[in-house]
Amino acid sequence: MTDLPLTGRARPDRRPHTLAEWRAEGGYEAVERARTMTPSEIIDMVEAAHLNGRGGAGFPAGRKWRFMPERGTSPGDGPSYLIVNGDEMEPGAFKDRFLLEAMPHQVIEGAIITARATHADEAIVLIRDEYRPGIAAVEHAIHEARTAGLLGDLTIRVHPSAGRYIVGEETALITALEGHRAVPRKRPPFPAQSGLWGRPTTVNNVETISLVPHILSLGPQRFRALSRTEEGGTKLYGVSGRVKRPGLFEAPMGTTARELIERAGGVSGDGQLRAFQPGGGASGFFGPDQLDLPLDFGHVARAGSMFGTGMLIVLDGSACPVGFLARHMRFYARESCGWCTPCREGLPLVAKILDRFAEGRGRRADLELLQMTAAEAAPRGRSFCDLMGGAMAPLASGLRMFAAEFEARLAEGERA
Repeated sequence: MTDLPLTGRARPDRRPHTLAEWRAEGGYEAVERARTMTPSEIIDMVEAAHLNGRGGAGFPAGRKWRFMPERGTSPGDGPSYLIVNGDEMEPGAFKDRFLLEAMPHQVIEGAIITARATHADEAIVLIRDEYRPGIAAVEHAIHEARTAGLLGDLTIRVHPSAGRYIVGEETALITALEGHRAVPRKRPPFPAQSGLWGRPTTVNNVETISLVPHILSLGPQRFRALSRTEEGGTKLYGVSGRVKRPGLFEAPMGTTARELIERAGGVSGDGQLRAFQPGGGASGFFGPDQLDLPLDFGHVARAGSMFGTGMLIVLDGSACPVGFLARHMRFYARESCGWCTPCREGLPLVAKILDRFAEGRGRRADLELLQMTAAEAAPRGRSFCDLMGGAMAPLASGLRMFAAEFEARLAEGERA
């Protein structure tokens, strides 16, 4: 169990534990320890454990928590908030669903400890509405913990989300929770300064929160030792696409794609790996030459892609990469909030062009426009939030890696 802190206590059928069952497994012992520590001491442990956020950006969790003001030191009156983001919408991502459904008390434990560390008075677990079993499991776990007096003075509740990809951006999530259209906010001010209803707020992903109790239980050194790299702990990796047994696999941070694909039964289809995305739909493609790259935020970034959610999407030799990119782009065009011009105007145009290529109706001018758009929009910071950059990352790498396929579709269009 120590080697698999996130999933070692999970049941094969995903049936969640009752509170009594969870406590018999050592549950909430980390909460009791946290209550003997100051918020700063908890953050010291999290920083020493080298825990990076698991929601996509990989920002160090402890550093993020230090931005939160102590109680009574922020301007104005009102509570401070912790938001646990379970609005999982990234193409290829399904890790948080498992944690919410099978390990709800682990999520609540982590939320209690994180709320103490960040001086939060209220915790909100935001879960996409389609995850009905997860919502029910977390609500029941909250009820059991509250009845047993484990929450202390912390208020915690579940908020079912209408489900939009843009809500993965923390300021858009905050705007949506306030009842408005999910649109990102300008920063600064950052959420720790002015977040939900203008109050100090921390937003962390479900997996990040779920790892927190294990840092206190194991200690930061043992937690770091679970990883193969400088980024501490284990990771809940996912493998989907053209593999024989798609699934989730908890493994040391820094595990390679080769190992994960083997655990997923190997490549399906024609059995030949063409490419894979290392971090979900918004990550650039890697080829077979990157199979032995340690998969963590630093190594993947230095190799030219993004680790993101750590959910691999695999393409075999028989898969059509042009059609694959077209489906991706339709998703991002639909999920854009429409706030800024690059997303609102650019993504639907790119999606239409890719659809033409997938249908064999592409033109040379279309290919040149795709290349220009990818070059201009792929770098981060060219739009109001990172949605456009994330959408362009697979396009930019795909235009390079699958140039022959685009040329072949172009030839089809010219003959038509």
